[in-house]
Amino acid sequence: MTTLPRQRRWQKLASSALLALAALGSLPAAAQSLRIGTLVPKNSLYHRQLLEIGESWRAAQGGNGKYLVYPDGSQGGEAEMARRMRIGQLQGALLSVVGLREIEPSIAALQIMPLLFRNWEEVDYVREKMRPAMEKKFLDKGFIVLTWGDAGWVRFFSKEAALRPDDYKKMKFFAWGSEPDQQGIMKSLGYTPVPLETTDILPAIQTGMINVVPATPYFALATQIYTSAPHMLEINWAPIVGALVVTRKAWDEMSPATQDALRSASEKAGIQLRAKARQEVEEAVDAMKKRGLVVHRPNAEQMKEWTALAEQLYPRIRGTMVPAETFDEVMAHLKTYRAGKGK
Repeated sequence: MTTLPRQRRWQKLASSALLALAALGSLPAAAQSLRIGTLVPKNSLYHRQLLEIGESWRAAQGGNGKYLVYPDGSQGGEAEMARRMRIGQLQGALLSVVGLREIEPSIAALQIMPLLFRNWEEVDYVREKMRPAMEKKFLDKGFIVLTWGDAGWVRFFSKEAALRPDDYKKMKFFAWGSEPDQQGIMKSLGYTPVPLETTDILPAIQTGMINVVPATPYFALATQIYTSAPHMLEINWAPIVGALVVTRKAWDEMSPATQDALRSASEKAGIQLRAKARQEVEEAVDAMKKRGLVVHRPNAEQMKEWTALAEQLYPRIRGTMVPAETFDEVMAHLKTYRAGKGK
């Protein structure tokens, strides 16, 4: 009759001892998993930087964390990766604006306004001005922005030579499947978008399903798109801007020391990514030229046509693809910078 109460007393004592040890940090923390998705090619600069970030995170975890990077779009397109983060299948992703806008639509202002930014200095200035408020918006949506990056300027790679906006109206464009507003605008201007995922681009251009791919030179080289679309129009249509984000749930499960290590490693990687990615734009163009790429540079008259097209697009983008107040904020920052006040 006395055995049962005695067992209960021992169980209570054991539980109390375990709680005390855990409070003192004597028990090892449960291993956390970070699964990171991205479209970047395996072994690319971006993939290597993600792996380095993971090493810093694992070291801060005491080496018992599980860190996996899924490159090459193996977790789906960017919209799909945003969905996977929301349901816990991924804890983070390196995304361009295409995926980031699935979380916070106003981020589109940094990428989808054509011919707006003249150089990287303007991109950096506007991004840093908008960064604190933008990161707060992501936080409110349940995501932590660890660092910002970019991947070069979008150029047009096509099967046939083209120099004027009208030259492209007889061609079929790759378009992100998750951007119906953009497709609608293109159709209204006489262009033919074909919605696809990134993994479908190469077979689509090889078979003639599409004739034009808006892409950065680095991406065109890494994916071999230029072999089937050997003509590049050299205009800086828009910058590809991106960020590394993790879910707030995953972030809150980390210790403060682990959070600091992850943020520090990510910021360092972001600086390196921005510097190296910009350098590799021209290196990629040179490499492709040696293998048959033909570069076309619009003359002054042709550039006027492109500028007119961009200005025609802005009123259609404002309030649809980019919230009106964010569109106006970007324009105001650019005006300030160009006036010399932001330098």
